[in-house]
Amino acid sequence: MGLAAAIRREYIYISSILRTLWLLRAVKPTSTRTIASIVAAQAKKTPDAPAILFQDEVVTYAALDARANRYAHWAVAQGIRRGDAVALLMENRPDYIAAWLGLFKAGASVALINTNLTGAGLAHSIAIANAAHAIVGDEMKVAFEGAMPFLEKPPRLWSQGAVTQAQDDLDAALATLPATDPGPSARAGQTLKDRAFFIYTSGTTGLPKAANFSHMRMLFMMTGFAGALRPTRHDRIYDPLPLYHSTGGVCAVGLAFLSGGALIIKRKFSVHEFWSDIHATNATMFQYVGELCRYLLNAPPSALDRGHKIRAITGNGLNSAIWREFQDRFAISRIVEFYGATEGNVSILNYDGTVGAVGRVPEYSENLLPARVIRFDVETETPVRGADGLCIECGPSEVGEAIGGMSKRAGREFEGYTNRADSDRKMLRDVFGHGDIWFRTGDLMRRDEHGYFYFVDRIGDTFRWKGENVATGEVSAALARQKGIREASVYGVAVPGAEGRAGMASLVVDGDFDINALPAALKARLPAYARPIFLRLSPSIEVTGTFKQRKLDLVREGFDPAGIADPVFWLDPATNAYERLTPQRHADIVEGRVKL
Repeated sequence: MGLAAAIRREYIYISSILRTLWLLRAVKPTSTRTIASIVAAQAKKTPDAPAILFQDEVVTYAALDARANRYAHWAVAQGIRRGDAVALLMENRPDYIAAWLGLFKAGASVALINTNLTGAGLAHSIAIANAAHAIVGDEMKVAFEGAMPFLEKPPRLWSQGAVTQAQDDLDAALATLPATDPGPSARAGQTLKDRAFFIYTSGTTGLPKAANFSHMRMLFMMTGFAGALRPTRHDRIYDPLPLYHSTGGVCAVGLAFLSGGALIIKRKFSVHEFWSDIHATNATMFQYVGELCRYLLNAPPSALDRGHKIRAITGNGLNSAIWREFQDRFAISRIVEFYGATEGNVSILNYDGTVGAVGRVPEYSENLLPARVIRFDVETETPVRGADGLCIECGPSEVGEAIGGMSKRAGREFEGYTNRADSDRKMLRDVFGHGDIWFRTGDLMRRDEHGYFYFVDRIGDTFRWKGENVATGEVSAALARQKGIREASVYGVAVPGAEGRAGMASLVVDGDFDINALPAALKARLPAYARPIFLRLSPSIEVTGTFKQRKLDLVREGFDPAGIADPVFWLDPATNAYERLTPQRHADIVEGRVKL
């Protein structure tokens, strides 16, 4: 990197950090100015400006604030008080945001329930919030009622968007209530330290956990993105992600509301409608997750790929293997990739668009953003400690677990889960000094000499084979570069008599896929131990509502073709080709007659 590029890198980083700190100057734990107060101020300043665009509907700031006020009066009428939780279960639409804005005005917190849950999983999410009332979109009523048998104390159902029984008709109840603010007495005592949301983990490996999410954390997160992307009241932010998760429901919302811009809500993400929506709404930014970008890139080229008004995008999980191709094809001038977990205290951004980096913390800002990488044993899934009992920080580009320093300082707290045991498992003690406490991200990363962080894999996804660590993310990236592979999910499977786990990949392919060309391509991209031994060709890969791959069932099914409906192949060492795995060959492998 030349001197001019280095200067530009530091200028972008320092100016972004300083702007964020300036915006955060009024965000203090004792403050009472929540996002609901900010929206109310925007309604007074620019009442006729669009706040939310949804389908053919335009909701102005004045209308949004008025709707929120009605929700606040409704909450007060139901006896909902400061600290009480209300469950919110509906697909994306303006009332989703109006509801939680109004509940904040009444001092309540909101449980943002995943709309993909059913039965016991849905009941579990409602129960741990201890909500006495549930606001349910008409499209989710059947799922909600299906969960009721699993609940000891079912909350009262308030249906929004369709008339049911009179006492449960939320729209009818709201219509009778005033559009004025209920006043500070309704939320007496509320500060930014109060809980705003319960936001749930995706539940990829079990029942969802509920993370505590305060008003302070919400404004810190929103402000971080505002400082990086510098939105104005003229910006329109397209948000196709679910509002029940922090990426779509907090980050994108903050970009719009902190600046007085407009939020464009999509009911559900659609590959076929994405770019037509971008053009029709004159969107200037959009929020992404990595798989969304892959879906768009896999779609056939269109005249709508370019000629739009997008000036910047932000999100997480954009794979370095497709970064440049995505940016060039769709003429995206600026990508701000970030890393952060809803419940975590490690939040970093890649301000200057360095390809593949999830964020940056140079040495001179470590006190402000204490994120480090420590040595980690993949086999025991524990940090490596030295003779003094303390953890060992990784050197440049050495892979280890990313951790974040914990303190009572605003923005660095670990607010934890509703379950104390779940919270304790995320705390790492005696790290760089006896008595210190750091947050465990559960992610393997590497950090280069300039402070850029690069995501490697989730702990638990990385596995050992032939005495080496195999990062599933690295293998997925190598597979993604192969023509005809549309999606890849990589994991390790147990092989009797073999140490470690053999690599396996579930692939979604199209007509351009040539399985005979794959071994040579992977040989050029991956070391021998990292190349998948087994492949299964699947029609689709199951993902969560936020597009995270579900691997639990894939790992459990293993590589036995007798129990898998999909075609299964294995890398025959004799031919160095992927051959169809027959029951006989499977028996040969399991019984040790064939060595992998």
